[in-house]
Amino acid sequence: MRLLQRLKSRLPSREQIARNRWLAWLGPWLHSPKLWHWSRRGVAMGVALGVFFGLLIPIAQIPLSVAAAIVMRANIPTAVASTLVTNPVTFGPIYYGAYRLGVWVTGSKEHPKNIDLNHPQSAVADKDASFWQRITNLGKPLLVGLALSAVMMGLLTYALISLIWRWRTVVKRRGRMRVPPS
Repeated sequence: MRLLQRLKSRLPSREQIARNRWLAWLGPWLHSPKLWHWSRRGVAMGVALGVFFGLLIPIAQIPLSVAAAIVMRANIPTAVASTLVTNPVTFGPIYYGAYRLGVWVTGSKEHPKNIDLNHPQSAVADKDASFWQRITNLGKPLLVGLALSAVMMGLLTYALISLIWRWRTVVKRRGRMRVPPS
């Protein structure tokens, strides 16, 4: 069984969602066939939205990606699944890379801490800065890095899925056009 068929078989149908009492209020929006159709544009847009919200926002990624998929008529299942780009395993490296990108873009100065093993809490407490200043100093590069990463990866994902989809379509057409030798 192909991967796409296996994925489709595990997803709930529109009828199952319509019968669900918790999701019934979304019915007018969720019943659009474009939101569930596996087309090049819908899947590429859904994955791009999921990656964008997965990287940009640490909480409520799935509801925001579903809302954006409804507004932009993208594939909802792929938007939901691709938010899992950030998970407990990838969270640390992604946020560290985004912070480093933000430091590079904003030009903010990093202050490496010397850790005294006898007093490890001294590395956390900077004598010259208050708690909120340290959070603010970390926050601006992190937010800039996350925003840039989310936009770049979302656009790259959309382009990559579109290219792969087109390439597979061309390969399939060429395979059908060949006449088997007699």
